[in-house]
Amino acid sequence: MSLFEGTKGSSYEILGLRVEEGITRRLQALGLNDGTVITVLNRKKNGALIIRVRGTRLAVGRHISQGIEVKGVSA
Repeated sequence: MSLFEGTKGSSYEILGLRVEEGITRRLQALGLNDGTVITVLNRKKNGALIIRVRGTRLAVGRHISQGIEVKGVSA
């Protein structure tokens, strides 16, 4: 499933990044690598997500969140 389908308050493990190469490199530099656990903190009306990655809050838009492949993990 994509991160965009995730629910507020749930945690997910990243399986892969399916976005443009430049965006993929930037996300990896921010710590979004395969196996990293992230938590969805909030969903905005415009489709953006606020996520927690390694103790840092990030906002990602709809296009990017639809390209992040994840699986659910138990908290």
